[in-house]
Amino acid sequence: MPDYRRAWHPGGTYFFTVNLLQRHSNDLLIRHIETLRQVVRAVQSRHGFRIHGWVVLPEHLHCVIELPDNDDDFATRWRLIKMGVSKALPKTERLSETRARRGERGIWQRRYWEHLIRDEADFRAHMDYVHINPVKHGLVKRVADWPYSTFHRLVEQGVYPLNWGGGDEGKLSYND
Repeated sequence: MPDYRRAWHPGGTYFFTVNLLQRHSNDLLIRHIETLRQVVRAVQSRHGFRIHGWVVLPEHLHCVIELPDNDDDFATRWRLIKMGVSKALPKTERLSETRARRGERGIWQRRYWEHLIRDEADFRAHMDYVHINPVKHGLVKRVADWPYSTFHRLVEQGVYPLNWGGGDEGKLSYND
């Protein structure tokens, strides 16, 4: 059995990838984007964290978040987000015998990918990855055309130019 090790770092900044269980031809996350947003805001208000970057694709999401000082419990935050979204959605998914026996829903993959951001270059690379993802997956030709992203807020703040990730700007880079 694999030995999954998590990097627990109080006040750390992390990159996450969280997937739906059924990824093929599934647009659940964007169909229920308001539910996801409401649940994330509720969890954020009870268990503070700062969102640096976030993108929601049809069947997975990526984000870069920062935990408060002296707090390394990202697992509780993800458990609450996944549980909150699951409880808000109608039960239409197919359940395996194991999930049914455990009282689980068949919406999310059990695990998620987490990466502790090491330095400023790592932060910039992961912010760029978050925001270029809709282009990478062929959902849009320009990052600015994807509505389910913090990219638009970061453009307003002067972090990214509006044409970033549009195919004509050369090397991609997060601006300080």
